[in-house]
This record gives sequence, C-alpha cells and structure tokens, in this order.
Amino acid sequence: MGRKPDKDGAYGKPAKYDPSFRGPIKNRGCTDVICCVLFLLFILGYIVVGIVAWVYGDPRQVLYPRNSTGAYCGIGQNKEKPYLLYFNIFNCILGTNIITAATNGLQCPTPQPVLQSLEQELCPRFLLPSSPALGRCFPWSNVTSPELPGISNTSISQGISGVLDALNARDISVKIFEDFAQSWYWILVALGVALLLSLLFILLLRLVAGPLVLLLILGVLAVLAYGIYHCWKEYRVLRDQGASISQLGFTTNLSAYQSVQETWLAALILLAVLEGILLLMLIFLRQRIRIAIALLKEASKAVGQMLSTMFFPLLTFVLLLICIAYWAMTALYLATSGQPQYVYWAPNASLPGCEEVPMNASCDPMAPSRNYSCPGLMCVFQSYSSTGLVQRSIFNLQIYGVLGLFWTVNWVLALGQCVLAGAFASFYWAFHKPRDIPTFPLASAFIRTLRYHTGSLAFGALILTLVQLARIVLEYIDHKLRGAQNPVARCIMCCFKCCLWCLEKFIKFLNRNAYIMIAIYGKNFCVSAKNAFMLLMRNIIRVVVLDKVTDLLLFFGKLLVVGGVGVLAFFFFSGRIQGLGKDFENPHLNYYWLPIMTSIVGAYVIASGFFSVFGMCVDTLFLCFLEDLERNDGSRDRPYYMSKSLLKILGKKNEAPPGDKKRKK
Repeated sequence: MGRKPDKDGAYGKPAKYDPSFRGPIKNRGCTDVICCVLFLLFILGYIVVGIVAWVYGDPRQVLYPRNSTGAYCGIGQNKEKPYLLYFNIFNCILGTNIITAATNGLQCPTPQPVLQSLEQELCPRFLLPSSPALGRCFPWSNVTSPELPGISNTSISQGISGVLDALNARDISVKIFEDFAQSWYWILVALGVALLLSLLFILLLRLVAGPLVLLLILGVLAVLAYGIYHCWKEYRVLRDQGASISQLGFTTNLSAYQSVQETWLAALILLAVLEGILLLMLIFLRQRIRIAIALLKEASKAVGQMLSTMFFPLLTFVLLLICIAYWAMTALYLATSGQPQYVYWAPNASLPGCEEVPMNASCDPMAPSRNYSCPGLMCVFQSYSSTGLVQRSIFNLQIYGVLGLFWTVNWVLALGQCVLAGAFASFYWAFHKPRDIPTFPLASAFIRTLRYHTGSLAFGALILTLVQLARIVLEYIDHKLRGAQNPVARCIMCCFKCCLWCLEKFIKFLNRNAYIMIAIYGKNFCVSAKNAFMLLMRNIIRVVVLDKVTDLLLFFGKLLVVGGVGVLAFFFFSGRIQGLGKDFENPHLNYYWLPIMTSIVGAYVIASGFFSVFGMCVDTLFLCFLEDLERNDGSRDRPYYMSKSLLKILGKKNEAPPGDKKRKK
C-alpha cells in the first residue's frame, strides 16, 4: 500500500474527489503570462542578434584562405585558384606560430603570389613539391632547404611533417565520404532494424514485462553473487600470502591496492550488503514491484493505442536541430564580424632601408606602395578589426546566444514532455478504453500546450538553464584553477560541482512531474510543481521502486537494441557475413568501423527516443494512478479508473452499477 499522509500534513492533503473531473481539463486559461512575455521578447532579441550577426559577419574568413591582398582563394575571381601558396614555407615552420585565432585563419608572414607581386619581381626564390591541406599548399616532408644554413634538414622535415599531420585531413575525409557513399543504404537498414526492435520491445512488454523484470532482477542477484565469490577467492589467496595494507603503506598508485587483502575484504562486504538489501526489497516490497510491472504493462497498452506518440520525438529532434543550427550560425557570423586589417612586413627588418618603415603599421595592399627601399617589404593581412559597436559587443552577444541556446533547447524538451503527458493522461482517464479515448489525443495535447502553457514551460526551462550555466561557469573556473594544485580549493570546487550536479538532476525530475500536472490540470508551474512533489512524497516508496524497475527495464531494452544492431553491423561490414546474393554484397570499405559506429550511434539515438516516450508514459500513468487512489474509492459514484490488473493487485474493485450482474462479485 502507499504511504499514508502525515497527521500534521507535512506533504499536503490528498486530492479530493471532483465529480466534474474526466481527465485533462479542457476549459483552462493561460498560465505564467509574465514569463511567456519575457520569453517571447527574449526570442525577438535573439532574432535581432542573428540579424546583426548576418549583416556584419562573414564566415568565409574561416572557410577559405586569403592571399596577401586579402582576396579569398577558391571563390569569386579566384574560383579556379583554390589553393594558397606560401613563398617561403620555412618562415612559417621555423619562425612563427602557424595557428592563430580561429577567426584569423592560418596566417604566415611570407608573401603570397598575386599579379602585383610578379610586377614587382617578388617571385618565390624556390618551389617545392607540395600537396593541399585546408586550402593551402604544404611541401612534402622529404625535402631539403638549400638556403637556410645552420638549420638542419631534419628539423625542417619534422616541422613540415607536423604541419601535415595536424592539418592534412583531406585524404581521410575523402575516404570517409567514399565509405558513406558505399554503405549509406545499409546504415539506413541498420537504423530501420533498430526502430523495429525498439517498437517491438515496447509493444511486447504487455506480455513479457513480468517475466522480464524477474529475469533482470535475478540476473543482478547472480552478478552480485559472483562478485562476492570472486572477492572471497581473492581475499583468501592474499590472506594466505600475508599481503596486508600495513606492509604496503600509503601510495598514490591505486592499482597497488589490488594486491592487499583489505581491499578485497571491503569489496566483499559492500557487495554482500547490496545483495542483502536487494533480497530484502524482493521480500518486503514485492507488492510494489507487482504494481510497477502492472504499470509497465499498462504503459505498453497506452503506446499501442497511440502509436503516433512513438514518432513525436522526430518533431522534437527537428526543433532541437533548428535551435542548435541557429545558434551555431549566429556564433560563427558573430565571430567573423570585422574588417580585414593589413600591416607592413619584411623578412628581415634589420636590413638597411627597413629602419624607416613603420613595421606593423596599417597599409592598403591595393594602393601603390610608397618609396621604401626595404628589401622584400610587403603589405600583408594581419587580423580582423575589433573596433565598432558590434565588434566591441561580440562577447556580450555571444553570451546572449549561449543563453538563448540553452533556454530554447530546454523549452523544446519541456514542450515534448508536456505534450506526451497530456496524450497519455487522456488514455488513463478514459473509463471505457479505447472507446472514451479522444480521437486525436496527441494533436489536442500539442495545441493545448502551445496555446495555454508556453509561459509555464519557459519558466521551468529558465530555471534549468540558469543551473546549467552555473555549472558551465564552475567548470571554467575549475579548468583555470587546475594549475594551482591547491588541494583545499580543489576539494571545495569538487563539492560545489557535486552540489550543482545534484541540483540539476532534482530540477529535471521536478520539472518533468510538474509538466505532467500542467498537462492534466492546467495550473501554473509553481502550483503544479508543488502538487507533484507533495503527491510523490506521499508515495515515496512506490516512486523509488517504480523508478528503479523502469530504469532497469529500459537499460536492458537499450542494451538489447544497440547491442543487437552493433553485432549485426560488425559481422556485415567486416565481411564476416557472406553468401547473401549479388544484390546483397558487402560494400568494400576503407574503414569498416565507420558505418559500424554510425549504426551503433544511430541505434542508440533511436532507442533513446522511443524509450523516452515510454518512460514519459510510465511517469504520467503513475501520477494518474496515485491521483486515482486519492480521488476515488471504487464506489458507484467514485469508481477507479485504473486497470483490472492493478485493482486485483491492490485488492480493490469497482462497485458494479445496478443490473450489471456480470460485474457483481
């Protein structure tokens, strides 16, 4: 049975019977209007930031190399000239840092050939065999330098090799593209198998949920029992050898503790305690485990009645993709805002005639050069300007964009949870199933949520966003303090990070149940969160049991789907499955692990999407079940809405209406 409320009402009063309640309330009003207005204004500002970034930004600055005059290679007038050639690559390797800020691209203080350079007789002093990498020409590593005395060819070769190893991903990318071109349809087949396995697993739970949960629990018991046996075996061997921690002493080498008997004894005690707790739970909480299994079966039936809910995550995925893509494009355009700046540069500023040149002073590469007698003087590209209102505000605009990313992503996830909760709640509160289930429960819940509860979803998403941003700031501070090696500071930082992690998990749990109550009763976020929390606290033992049983079952389901697809993909793409016929030949791949990993990741995403819907269904039906127990008593006027299997487990029954002899017992 559920936990009875405290006499002092510490967890609130049980829900009272409402004769007009028949599931998700249709006559409702808008909730959290102020937060809705703030969210819409924020989105409007987010759009303005995107427009500003679009106007002032230029992503070509990071996509294409630029020559000495600032012209892009590979586009426009240089469309037939995609590669950038450095006059003296050794200046890049030996004299400077090749890789600068991402927005400045790969810059090098050496002239880059254009028509003007030829007219000024500034041709390269030598040419080397080269290959393209990131749109730039880099020499092969087996070259020698005839003009750099005092510098070994080994160091030059190593420098060039380092550049090529770091940047030349062209061949690999081409091979990866070829592999995807050869295997994309087989990857789609693997993803289709993952979809079918996920759907079948959920639909078959109504038949096998009980035996499967029992099998999984026994499997956990068996694993713990083997762990106890293994620890005892290791402990006995080390005890006979006399290996003790007193002989080892304190050491930072954690692997050394495997060779002392106390380690295995502590592990044995811990596993034995876990085994004992699990056995006691099976004995004393078997009734609640049966309730959890019955709710899982009921959730499988609900999904079977509303199969459209299984594909609702596709809409959520598209919305998330839009949010992430918009932020990424906005951040890219903001990072590339600014005009190119050019400065004077010479290979050797100490030569006669160069002292009068204002090195690093701004210049115009297209204007006629002044009468400087400095040998090799060039006007080269340096960076992009950081002056101007937009450029000075880039950091603030990027922060605004990050806040927009987290807030919109969390709002989209909240929308998906609330819509699914509304659809599944309409299933539970249908007294005669499936006759009383609304015609389009998912569409009705979607329209109802957008129309009335945009503000409530934004409120919950904002709370979660602030906590996540606090965690990011804390991670940044921790990254900066790692070099300090202050154990006290590290300990305090670890405690703060742990607290924020726990807070984020709690807020996600609270938001999830608040959205369920919003979908059912149409109240604001704070009231819904309070009512959900009080309802769960009045039935805390049932909450824990259902949560753990559901987690165990869904973990097994993901393992089954991902593992099955992964094994099939491995045997197929590695060529171990032969004889499928001419139309089913194994593709010839450069990296056979690439489609395997793609299939596994895709299967995990699909399984997570399906099982997230099922998990939301279980949570919704569970809250409805608890409300049903508190609202109704099985009488003729207040019948229970739960299934007959749940009524049987609880030892309850609905009173049969007059004349219904079949239901009288």
